[in-house]
Amino acid sequence: MKTALIIGSTGLIGGHLTQKLINHPAYSKVKALVRKPLSFQHPKLEQIIVDFDHLDTSLVVADDIFCCLGTTMKQAGSKEAFYKVDFTYPFEIAKAALKNGARQYFIVTAMGANANSVFYYNRVKGEIERSLTDLHFPTLVVFQPSLLLGERKESRAGEGMASVIMKGLDFLIPAKYKAIKGETVANAMITIAQRGHKGKKIVTSAEMQSFASITPITL
Repeated sequence: MKTALIIGSTGLIGGHLTQKLINHPAYSKVKALVRKPLSFQHPKLEQIIVDFDHLDTSLVVADDIFCCLGTTMKQAGSKEAFYKVDFTYPFEIAKAALKNGARQYFIVTAMGANANSVFYYNRVKGEIERSLTDLHFPTLVVFQPSLLLGERKESRAGEGMASVIMKGLDFLIPAKYKAIKGETVANAMITIAQRGHKGKKIVTSAEMQSFASITPITL
């Protein structure tokens, strides 16, 4: 069996993914790099309290790495702080993981990620995709969801309004632009992780929608 390591386990996608990882028979251990303890415990879950600005890279050891880190400009407070969360931390962890023998790296970016975008958010998402590609992981899978649906710990008023509008107009919206549940993204991540894909793969929001109703695995 494998060991998984997740960063961003307290977020919308990461919360669902952590639960799915600890209940999946492919993994004997799940490591979560966190700033403070999670609100639950599990025999398979190892919570590792870290300072991401001064990370001990020897802690980044696992077969499969799942990155669900992400913030907004409002939450971060500045472009520099946003860049740390959405580029620096995922990239430094990827470098350490690869050096320590990880084989697969899975990351959530966003639909519209483009290193040449005029929009800062999309540009940073594109830059992390490009930099991870240059590391040449045996397996790199990038998940590009559209607007995310689900209960967050923090309020995002703009997303809330957008999700209401998109739900109402769902029948008019092309598949790749439809809002998607955070749990559906988590389903796609854990399912694709078991397929042994080689090289780089980009998973679009439309493709992720097909994982909306997979049968949950429990122990």
